[in-house]
Formats: sequence, C-alpha cells, structure tokens
Amino acid sequence: MAFKNFLSGFIAMPVVRADDEEELVDPQTTLREQCQAKGNIEALYNKYQACNDRVNSRSKTTETCMEELFDYVTELDHCVSHSLFSKLK
Repeated sequence: MAFKNFLSGFIAMPVVRADDEEELVDPQTTLREQCQAKGNIEALYNKYQACNDRVNSRSKTTETCMEELFDYVTELDHCVSHSLFSKLK
C-alpha cells in the first residue's frame, strides 16, 4: 500500500473527458459497415455463412469454419485499416 502511495507522487495519470453534448461513435464500427458491402468481403461473408449452415445442419462432424472466418475477418480488417487511423484523434 505504501508503495502505491509512493508512486502516485511521481506518475501522473492522464484524464480524458468526453463532451456530454456530443455522442461518441466508434469509427471502426462505421468503417466495417461500409467495407462489408464491398464485393469481395461480402462474398467471403457469404462463404462463411454457407459453411456455418452446413456445419450446423449436421449432428456429427469435425468440420469447423475457422478458415472461412479468418479469411473474412482478415479482408474486413484490411479494408478498415486503410482509413481508420486517419479518423482517430
């Protein structure tokens, strides 16, 4: 406890306050929605959903949809990364 009090004199923690009037919107969420509509990403999402439907329709299967999920998320994040950091303050 004494160590914590000792360090509090040397370490200044930044304080971040949001304006009450302005509603904060995550730019990553907005960009993901925009990228979702692009042809290649939408095709990968449909491929992932088809795999999910196929796996869920079977009672005994060892198939997973991890490859399809990784392909979809990788492309989506790649699309978002082009403009995400320019929107951050």
